[in-house]
Amino acid sequence: MDYKHVCAAWTPRVLSLLRLMAALLILQHGTAKILGFPALPQYANVSITSMFGIGGLIELIGGALLAIGLFTRPVAFILSGFTAVAYFMAHAPKSFYPIANGGELAVLYSFVFFYLIFAGGGAWSVDALRKGND
Repeated sequence: MDYKHVCAAWTPRVLSLLRLMAALLILQHGTAKILGFPALPQYANVSITSMFGIGGLIELIGGALLAIGLFTRPVAFILSGFTAVAYFMAHAPKSFYPIANGGELAVLYSFVFFYLIFAGGGAWSVDALRKGND
């Protein structure tokens, strides 16, 4: 088997790994804000009804759904928009350049989630299992 065939065979699996890692990374923001784990001082007094708290719920629920690959495309759509809004609200006012305003991760999250809207959850996802049962 040549390089192209190996890459083609593994693409759906590696897509699943990208989805899983992005999900776990965004999920930790939600668990810190809503569940207090890990305990971080900046999230100690987050009210669930505040904008920060609602963001935490989006991160928690969206991250969990994305981690298992359930409703990947609509969840990725919501998370892509969510992280884009987070960038423009929290980072862009500080500077035009993401490297100067600390928003590099928010931009990267937004584009990874944007990619998942079109690519789906990959081979290792609940979505793939559900599709196989149709």
